[in-house]
Amino acid sequence: MVSSTEYGSHTWELSLTVDHQHEGVRKEFLLNVTGDLHVGGLMLKLVEEIKIAQDWSDYAFWWEQKNCWLLKTHWTLDKCGVQADAKLIFTTQHKMLRLRLPNMKTVRLKVSFSSMVFRAVSDICKMLNIRRSEELSLLKQSEGTLKKKKKKDKNSKEPATEDILNLCNSPVSSGLPANPGLYSKTMTPVYDPVSGSPASSTITWFSDGSLKEQNCSILALSHPTCSPEMLAEMYQPRTLADKAKLNAGWLDSSRSLMEQGVLEDDQLLLRFKYYTFFDLNPKYDAVRINQIYEQARWAILLEEIDCTEEEMLIFAALQYHVSKLSLSSETQDSTCESEVDEVEAALSNLEVTLEGGSKSNILEDITDIPKLADNLKLVRPKKLALKAIKTYWFVFRDTSISYFKNKESAQGEPIEKLNLKGCEVVPDVNVAAKKFGIKLLIPVADGMNEVYLRCDNEDQYARWMAACVLASKGRTMADSSYQAEVQKILSFLQMKNWTMCSQAASEPENVDMKPECFVSPRYIKKFKSKQLTARILEAHQNVSQMSLVEAKLRFIQAWQSLPEFGLSYYIVRFKGSKKDDVLGVSYNRLIRIDMATGDPITTWRFSNMKQWNVNWEIRQVAIEFDQNVSIAFTCLSADCKTIHEYIGGYIFLSTRSKDHNETLDEELFHKLTGGQE
Repeated sequence: MVSSTEYGSHTWELSLTVDHQHEGVRKEFLLNVTGDLHVGGLMLKLVEEIKIAQDWSDYAFWWEQKNCWLLKTHWTLDKCGVQADAKLIFTTQHKMLRLRLPNMKTVRLKVSFSSMVFRAVSDICKMLNIRRSEELSLLKQSEGTLKKKKKKDKNSKEPATEDILNLCNSPVSSGLPANPGLYSKTMTPVYDPVSGSPASSTITWFSDGSLKEQNCSILALSHPTCSPEMLAEMYQPRTLADKAKLNAGWLDSSRSLMEQGVLEDDQLLLRFKYYTFFDLNPKYDAVRINQIYEQARWAILLEEIDCTEEEMLIFAALQYHVSKLSLSSETQDSTCESEVDEVEAALSNLEVTLEGGSKSNILEDITDIPKLADNLKLVRPKKLALKAIKTYWFVFRDTSISYFKNKESAQGEPIEKLNLKGCEVVPDVNVAAKKFGIKLLIPVADGMNEVYLRCDNEDQYARWMAACVLASKGRTMADSSYQAEVQKILSFLQMKNWTMCSQAASEPENVDMKPECFVSPRYIKKFKSKQLTARILEAHQNVSQMSLVEAKLRFIQAWQSLPEFGLSYYIVRFKGSKKDDVLGVSYNRLIRIDMATGDPITTWRFSNMKQWNVNWEIRQVAIEFDQNVSIAFTCLSADCKTIHEYIGGYIFLSTRSKDHNETLDEELFHKLTGGQE
């Protein structure tokens, strides 16, 4: 009998395949190796056998049977578990990948297929001049969203390549590390040597960036070219179940592209996965702002998020304005016009979420705790579709609303006190009809308690709505963002409250507009082209004076104001339930939604979460909250790891701070999102 020591010292044959492009040179090799040979030594031995003089530094071993890379070159074959039956492929770590950006443009570039997706996305964003790469990820289109396009793809595959922006000569694409100096807080303007005007700050982040040589406007400017026919070919979700399909294909950030079945020259979608846009600054974020705007624009056009007719016309007017400015010769200076002093930028961007670029002073006197007190109408839904509407005296203090029979009785006990922390706040507004309502869905033990408040005018609505929004997040009116929230709501109402402009309305023929490019298919069917043009021009009167960047920021702000903004849907089965539900994942909460009606059943805030984990054997996510509340569910429309990563990712993003010198704690991200499978 041979001892294990003697056995380990014996040589054995290992099959190796070399993935190179040299014709006439063999690619299959059989090398005699021992178990104590380390991976680096195996590489050296193979390269000597190949006898081709070239740079092999980007090559590594891919173990196809085990679906993993052998990147730890100091490990021995025994430690890696490699035996005689293993088939290793010696291939490049950086390969070509086609990425479809939020603006529907496709870029072709070399990406690391061996790095974790989180790191790969970071490198991609450096190449594309997009800050805050942690907000983005890669999405593989699911089969359900491709059905409409299959026939067309067969016939139009070649023409589609004309639209591709090739970035394969960039440093990251060549397998070299990206410039580590991402950007500086103390940037000084760089001036164009030809025109003498300040160069766009975004282009100058990377002295060796691939977009510096190419035309950055492709990514920083919007070029709306969609048509009704183009929209018809694209996937449009009709139900919550359809919307769940959109989120099924997110790649695992803790594994490499190769490990997830992505092949060279495959097409993936680069999208903003997390809807918390931190530190949006027009001075540095021309590409980032445009790509967020484009993702929002397509979400509206494809009806991935619901909005009213009034809101759709505002979105259409803003798109029309952006397209006009983008096509005009003045766009080259738009970034320069919007640049502000570094200190002002820091002050105006204190909020984690976008505040619409408001320039008002957000510092306020917080020595006393503000409160609101007004006569409001309380609307309570009754059976048989009847509603009881009655006026009460409402007092808003801290994060609670109390209401009394009248103002005189406000010193006594309230009829009811509503704690808004953790509630859902839904606007119910029709400016034309002078309807200013606030729908509150307040979590209770057995679901959600619905309360409707009706305000008398825009100012009253803005103050109460802003207070409700902050209270739902556990913040009071003493918070520095309260006034900014009020102004944001008022500006949005002002955009809705357009007045008829006789000139614009009576002469839509004189305007070169394709209204079908700016609204979703539902409204193309509802209105004739001339009607749409006239209504979009009416709405355009209130936004016609905006700069290009301001219009994009207003569009994003209006998108953020929609009730469904930031919700990613998944079909789940809760433990103990006999039917499927939809789970909405947002930046600060989880919402259980009835799949049939679309009504929220209950909400759980991340701020009340104690812990969450996954039972990998039965693929079940379990979460514990305060007050002994616990839930468990299995995910039916995607892998449970996807939801686990979403929750951990949002919690990770909530830890970001400008004081952290702009560096990301990648280890913390993987700790919160990776799980222990």
